[in-house]
Amino acid sequence: MIPEGMVLVRGGTTTIGNDHYYPEERPLREVTVEDVWFDEHPVTNAEFARFVEETGHVTVAEVAPDPADFPGADPALLVPGSQVFTQTPGPVHLGDWTQWWRWQPDASWRAPQGPGSSWEEIPDHPVVHVGWADASAYARWAGKDLATEAEWEHAARGGLEGRDFAWGDELSPGGAVLADTWQGPFPWRSDDPDGHHRTAPVGSYAANGFGLHDMIGNVWEWTSTRWTDTHASDGEAVGAAASASPCCGGSIRLVETDRFVTKGGSHLCSPHYCQRYRPAARQGHGVNDSTSHVGFRCVRRV
Repeated sequence: MIPEGMVLVRGGTTTIGNDHYYPEERPLREVTVEDVWFDEHPVTNAEFARFVEETGHVTVAEVAPDPADFPGADPALLVPGSQVFTQTPGPVHLGDWTQWWRWQPDASWRAPQGPGSSWEEIPDHPVVHVGWADASAYARWAGKDLATEAEWEHAARGGLEGRDFAWGDELSPGGAVLADTWQGPFPWRSDDPDGHHRTAPVGSYAANGFGLHDMIGNVWEWTSTRWTDTHASDGEAVGAAASASPCCGGSIRLVETDRFVTKGGSHLCSPHYCQRYRPAARQGHGVNDSTSHVGFRCVRRV
């Protein structure tokens, strides 16, 4: 039986990594992955809302940070909230990310831009402001899991081996925009011809060779693999059933310094700043570091 809204990605021996971009993507190496069912697109706001309604799950962004994790921090800042991207009024030095990220009290999946915004305005956009335990709790509730880094990268390639991008060797062949990434000089001017200046409705761009949408751009996606500094070996994979979460229990305890691999880049990736709109690109993200550009999708193993 074909799981609703999922695509079967056939496994095999594949090459992951990239020797031409960032150090953490090196070295190229062969891995073997099994057949895996992948969600066609990232989990949407509407889908996450159904999960919360049924379980009462409370996300990390909706809980005040523990002062023990932030010694010396201003108590006034230790309130529920999340990091929200904010376009700058003009060019800025790209070495200082604090110029375009702001800590926004009460920002969460419910209010992606903070008070006054609502997920109900964008129900078909990827859910954001979710931590690793939130993604794992959803996956467990859905009878699914999070992909390992190797599974995710294999699926993102869509059957194309040895190519920089999920669609070939050029970022924008013939000037075509093939994913929700930053168009224009980052972070002060967005020239996206499709009008997607932040997240985009899932499926707005063509699927890859395996029939999967938004594997590149839109939002970074959590995996089940703990972060390692290079592609030299497989990081430890932690299944959703083992994750610690407020609604579902679990057998492991996450701490503030734990990081997992996120993949795919986001709508903020740009040739001027972050060229991580590629299958091999990877980023270590803190388990409780919720932001307006990180989401997830689920898998079901055959």
